[in-house]
Amino acid sequence: MEQKLFDSERKVLEVLWDDGPLSAKELAQRLREQVGWSKTTTYTVIKKCIDKKAVSRTDPGFICRALISREQVRERETDALIERMYGGCADLLVSALLGSKRLSQDEVERLKKRIEEWE
Repeated sequence: MEQKLFDSERKVLEVLWDDGPLSAKELAQRLREQVGWSKTTTYTVIKKCIDKKAVSRTDPGFICRALISREQVRERETDALIERMYGGCADLLVSALLGSKRLSQDEVERLKKRIEEWE
């Protein structure tokens, strides 16, 4: 799965990550409750996820399963953000977060600890 996921496709994946494999019908019910989608809308988005190889659907029961993990999606989205907004320089993203004071002191301490672990 190398294609970009849209917000709607991530919503389908979020339900599958949180609740595990579900039938397309169950998935449609959950998304109707959470975001107000019709069954048709959900089925269309499921099909797009299948086409992107992010979700599989098997018979019997049209059981849908996530083929990619939450961590994989986070990593790809983060890499794309860093490339698009910071020319591939992750340190510029961190500098922007620190400079705009968007990180709490606890977050800064966790970041320092992670940097030490990576070294």
